[in-house]
Amino acid sequence: MANDKRSFFERLTGAVRVEDDMPVAHPASHAGHPSVGEEEEEGQLSVDVFQTPGEIIIKTMVAGVKPEDLDVSITRDAVTIRGKREEDRTVSDGDYFHKELYWGSFSRTIVLPEEIDVDEAEAVEKYGLLILRLPKLDKNRQTKLRVRGQ
Repeated sequence: MANDKRSFFERLTGAVRVEDDMPVAHPASHAGHPSVGEEEEEGQLSVDVFQTPGEIIIKTMVAGVKPEDLDVSITRDAVTIRGKREEDRTVSDGDYFHKELYWGSFSRTIVLPEEIDVDEAEAVEKYGLLILRLPKLDKNRQTKLRVRGQ
């Protein structure tokens, strides 16, 4: 290939650009499978981020990844989701007619629009959909401190 630079969509999905004059069978270095000497590119998750009055919600598709293989790191102002989709290598590359699914490592860091309560955050995965519920910090919350004498 004269131009080995893949588009964002191709990196995200693992799709391969097929030229009209090229045969369908491609070397094993395509579709997210680096050959020797190539560095594996990391895919980027697509996310939906929205808010309710009390929390920030992040949704992303992680189909094909076991919950224990997901790494979700949170701080008060950012969330990072990492994982890896392992491909079932029972089919040789030459037997594919079309290959678009992304296989390999992926990650996404989302800078949050406001601070969250890290201790109350939760993550749930169901049917390939990962949902993060991040309670907002209540900056107007007040409490009285009891002063103790010594």
